[in-house]
Amino acid sequence: MRFQLLGPLALADGPDVVVLQPSKPVILLAALLLNANSTVSAEYLQRAVWGEDQPATAKAALQTCVLRLRRLFTKHGVTGTSIEAVPGGYRITAGPPTLDLLGFRDQVRRATALARDPEAELYTLKDALSLWQGSLLANVRSDVLHRDEVPRLSEERLRAVERVCDLLLGLGRCGEALVDLWTATRVYPGHERFHEQLIEALYRTGRQSQALAEYRRVKGFLLDELGVDPSPSLRQLELSILRGEDLGAAAPTVPAAPTGTVTSVTAAPTPGVPVPGVPALEAGAPEPGPYPAPAPRVVQGVAVPLPAAAPGVGPVAAVPHFTGRAAEAAAMAARL
Repeated sequence: MRFQLLGPLALADGPDVVVLQPSKPVILLAALLLNANSTVSAEYLQRAVWGEDQPATAKAALQTCVLRLRRLFTKHGVTGTSIEAVPGGYRITAGPPTLDLLGFRDQVRRATALARDPEAELYTLKDALSLWQGSLLANVRSDVLHRDEVPRLSEERLRAVERVCDLLLGLGRCGEALVDLWTATRVYPGHERFHEQLIEALYRTGRQSQALAEYRRVKGFLLDELGVDPSPSLRQLELSILRGEDLGAAAPTVPAAPTGTVTSVTAAPTPGVPVPGVPALEAGAPEPGPYPAPAPRVVQGVAVPLPAAAPGVGPVAAVPHFTGRAAEAAAMAARL
């Protein structure tokens, strides 16, 4: 039996999948699985199930909810996983084979270890992303979980998608990257790295006018909706396109490990392997040291956020290589 969190909360037994109906035990199960292998405090579980306005009998009601969840396990034949009552709260034990979230993180770590082999890294990342099966926790009616947990899980997926597109561009498969990037830029209009990748892919496939039109579109969105200018790397890319420059080979970069510890990753990272979804190493930078495994944690009624995403993408290198329209390009550049 396998728990599926990366979409509607469901139980899978081989090809058979049962999407659980919305209920308080299902909220409890989601809260425990999101913090699998950690003790989750009773106070946090009460907030997740009943929100900020908890009933006076919330403590006793939580115990009843745990009993209902255990009966749900019996009904669906879940025998290898149990809800453990531990001092201060409850805990559920899971691993990559029994929980898709842990399977996704395990595959992302494997992909990072393959950073010297772009094709293998790309294959492994796509395999990890295939575990996502629709709207996250669509059948879990908890404002607390959707506010505190869903955004950081979505960020993990975005980092993996961003890396996939980087690899496709580096391997010269720009047309394939466009398929993902058209969707990503429309669903996440404020994610500038996706826009930068899309504009680069358009230009590399000979669509200079479309690339410039896309730049103008995202520039307008950033100014009108967020009140900010495009990033320096995005502006540099536009300048390179206006000049008709050859962007050179888009070699995939090797991700580097962050300086902090991501406590939300329940499975311990492999020592010496960089953590996925972090900025790439700059040229000539030393390799990071081993990444320390996180200590067991207790969720004390507050969400434990991931570090903010900070894709480390520098300006696109510009290698002068004027085409037959050099005069026209130079005139356009002069008006910048």
